[in-house]
Amino acid sequence: MAETADDPRDTPGLAALVPKPAAERAERELSALGVYDETRGIEAYDETRVALPVTGTDPADREGTVEAVAAVESVVAHALPSRDRTLADRPRARGWNEADIARVPGSWAVIGTVLLADFDGCPRPEVVADALLELHGEADTVLDRGPVVGRTRDPDVRVLAGTGDTETVHTEHGTRYALDLSVTMFSPGNKAERARMGEVAGADERVFDMFAGVGYFALPMARAGATVVAAELDPATYRYLVENAVLNDVTDRFRAVRADCADVDLAPVDRAVMGHYDAHERLPAAVAALRPGGHLHMHEATPEADLPDHPVGRVEAAAADAGRSCEVLDVREVKSHAEGVQHVVVDAIIG
Repeated sequence: MAETADDPRDTPGLAALVPKPAAERAERELSALGVYDETRGIEAYDETRVALPVTGTDPADREGTVEAVAAVESVVAHALPSRDRTLADRPRARGWNEADIARVPGSWAVIGTVLLADFDGCPRPEVVADALLELHGEADTVLDRGPVVGRTRDPDVRVLAGTGDTETVHTEHGTRYALDLSVTMFSPGNKAERARMGEVAGADERVFDMFAGVGYFALPMARAGATVVAAELDPATYRYLVENAVLNDVTDRFRAVRADCADVDLAPVDRAVMGHYDAHERLPAAVAALRPGGHLHMHEATPEADLPDHPVGRVEAAAADAGRSCEVLDVREVKSHAEGVQHVVVDAIIG
């Protein structure tokens, strides 16, 4: 694969300088103001700041407009690369052949300042990882994402580019998640489900998050005003769960417990969340924890051919074994887990 030394894509213009942790929010706010330049990309300006492209040619023309964005420190004249719509455009500009380009990652996710992608089969992954950093100036580390294994869903990652700092703070819909992606799993594909749990939880509800992780679902519900008991078995993940309750200012209504969820002693709850692919193994504990009329949300990875009967049958059987009724409200597909396998959530009321 040939790689050219020169890259003529840098284009002049203005850039708003913001701290790296604030880049995502600042980008949204600049877009809302109508001054974000979609034709150019983002890049690191120095070790702590990111350059976000804004329209115009004179910094004085924009300083008054962007001052409404609190994170913007200053507006400067700064050349930024043209915004490539796909990662493939980067190696193509460097002279790679199409066969090699077809093997670069087709998707990736930025979690805080860490970029995750699957580089399985990718030629010269370090070069591609550097190209991803060029595309995403808010990121400072690129990780090759391997499989998530074990009962505690431990990630297998390796650093390909950047500083190598795997600890970060990721923000979604106002919820802040501190985590270390080398020891803690975080699924970008569950973003909508995390937001949804913050919407369905009532301010006067009692909630039991049985597989809490770093607070994926527990934190949005607590921020909505619910009183949450969050169980997490893994010690490293539990440490971040406790830290995140403080980070999101919900400690007055949040109890983190390092234990198997089946061993947690608590008063009957209004809602039980089971965010684990093997959640069905703890369905008896979930049913026992719910008050009559309480809501259950059970996650499962299920072959498409077995939907919806397989996960629904498990929930109904657990309720029947406890002498309880079950009304299934919905079986939602969250994302594709593997070829022919869907990540689903069963929403039900346990009578």
